[in-house]
Amino acid sequence: MNLKGRNFLTLKDYSPEEIVYLLDLAANLKAKKKAGIPMDCHRGKNIALIFEKTSTRTRCSFEVAAHDLGIGTTYLDPKSSQIGKKESIADTARVLGSMFEGIEYRGFGQEIVEELAKYAGVPVWNGLTNEYHPTQMLADLLTIRENFGRLKGIKLVYMGDARYNMGNSLMIACAKMGMHFVACTSKEYFPNSELIQICEGYAKDSGATLTFTENVEEGTKDADVIYTDVWVSMGEPDEVWEKRIKELTPYKVTKKVMENAAEEAIFLHCLPAFHDLKTEIGKEMGERFQLAELEVTDEVFESEQSKVFQEAENRMHTIKAVILATLGEPDEN
Repeated sequence: MNLKGRNFLTLKDYSPEEIVYLLDLAANLKAKKKAGIPMDCHRGKNIALIFEKTSTRTRCSFEVAAHDLGIGTTYLDPKSSQIGKKESIADTARVLGSMFEGIEYRGFGQEIVEELAKYAGVPVWNGLTNEYHPTQMLADLLTIRENFGRLKGIKLVYMGDARYNMGNSLMIACAKMGMHFVACTSKEYFPNSELIQICEGYAKDSGATLTFTENVEEGTKDADVIYTDVWVSMGEPDEVWEKRIKELTPYKVTKKVMENAAEEAIFLHCLPAFHDLKTEIGKEMGERFQLAELEVTDEVFESEQSKVFQEAENRMHTIKAVILATLGEPDEN
C-alpha cells in the first residue's frame, strides 16, 4: 500500500484497510525498536513541528519518531511562529513546505491544518485540533489490538464530553473499524448530529454500532474498553469548570464502572489525567470543589486494568508509522 505524499488530517480520509496498514506498520516499527534494529532511512530530511497548543506526548512522540528515522525536527511554539498573525496560513505553508519534507500542526480549528495541507506541497500531519485527534486514534487502536488481539466487535465506551476531538475521533475510528461505540454522558455532551450521520454510514459498511446514552449502568455493561478524557479542553476558560464538574461527575470512571464492564475490560485515557491532586490544576480544582479526583479515580488509573502508559508509548510508534508511510518507506526511495 502506497501512502507516500498523503496528508494525515482526520481518519475520515482513510479507509479501514489503510488504517490497518498503519497499525501493522506501527507494530513492526515497535518490534524493531525493542530489538534495537535501526530504521534511520530518512537521513537528511527535516520536518517542522508547529505547536500552538503545548503538549508532552505529541511533541515527544514526533521528535523521537523523527530522530529514529534519521529526520531532523524544528519546533515552533506560539512565540516562535507568525502563523496567522504576521503571516497568513497559506504563506506559512508555502515557506515551510519549501524547507521541510513534512509539517505537523497542533492547535485550534481544523480549518487551519486543512489550509496548511492545501498550500504546503508536502505531507501535513494533524497533532490535534479542536475537532479531531487522529494520531491519538492510531495509538488507541494499536493498544486495543495488543490487548484483545482484534478490533472488530470490541465495545468502547467514551465517558465525559464527547463533543470535541476525542469523542469525535473515537466515534469515527470505531465506526470505520467495525467496533461498537458508546457515548455515555449527558445528552448535552453527545457528538453533533452531522458527524453522527457520517459515522452511521461508516458503521453500515463495517458492522459497527453507535449508541448514545445517559445511563451509566446500561452504557458500560460488558464494555471491553472504558475511555475518558479531561472534562475541560485546552484553552477553555476557568469558568466552565464548575458547570462541567456538576454535569459530568455522574460519568466519572470508578471501580464500580469497571466492575460493570466485561471481566477483561481495560481503561484508556489520552492524558494528562486529573486522577489525584499532584498537579497545580488538580490541586486548585480539588480545593475549589472539594474533590480528590475528577474524570477518573486514582484507584482505576493505577489499577492493572489501566493501560494508559502502554497507550502513551504507542503514540510514538504510530506517529513514526504515519511519518514513514507518508514520506515513503525504504523500498520506495
